[in-house]
Amino acid sequence: MLHQTSVVVVVFCFLLVASSSYASVQDFCVADLSLPDTPSGFPCKDVKKVSVSDFVYSGLAAAGNTSNIIKAAVTPAFTAQFPGVNGLGISTARLDLAVGGVIPIHTHPGGSELLVVIQGTICAGFISSSANKVYFKTLNKGDVMVFPQGLLHFQINSGKAPALAIVSFSSPVPGLQITDFALFANDLPTEIVAATTFLDVAQIKKLKGVLGGSG
Repeated sequence: MLHQTSVVVVVFCFLLVASSSYASVQDFCVADLSLPDTPSGFPCKDVKKVSVSDFVYSGLAAAGNTSNIIKAAVTPAFTAQFPGVNGLGISTARLDLAVGGVIPIHTHPGGSELLVVIQGTICAGFISSSANKVYFKTLNKGDVMVFPQGLLHFQINSGKAPALAIVSFSSPVPGLQITDFALFANDLPTEIVAATTFLDVAQIKKLKGVLGGSG
């Protein structure tokens, strides 16, 4: 009986190593955007149809439109825009902040973020889940800051000129949830928002009006 168990374990280990080895020889999995997305990413494009353009993206060259309520723009290079990053655990984006621009407190549930300041001055920080400790700093050109996966964080243009940063993520689809929009840009009843945030009803209705919410 022990001998049979040992044989089963050896065979299982062999199959596991064999499957891992097989997976490692697949150089890439360019996303086939014509097929539905899945929890593990887009299905792979037929390698015969893959070209160099799948591995190149020029969308970050142009500045984003910052004429909006937050005076900021994020230009993503995620799987949907850049199929070559599918399955690689990486992606990037361009962040433009006009004077007074802000990326409100938000979270990326799918990956950690690394920010590199290219131009201007940016005050950035995150809040830990342990005792809600805040880590923030004013960043200048060339400075780099990391924001751990899932933690609330923000970026503010704290200078007197437009700011530019390149951000990278440890996921091809990091996800995004902005706290302000989650609370005030939907139809969650005002009474529930008031009960769960301790804000007064008048302020909540004002914010819902600004951000397009109802209820």
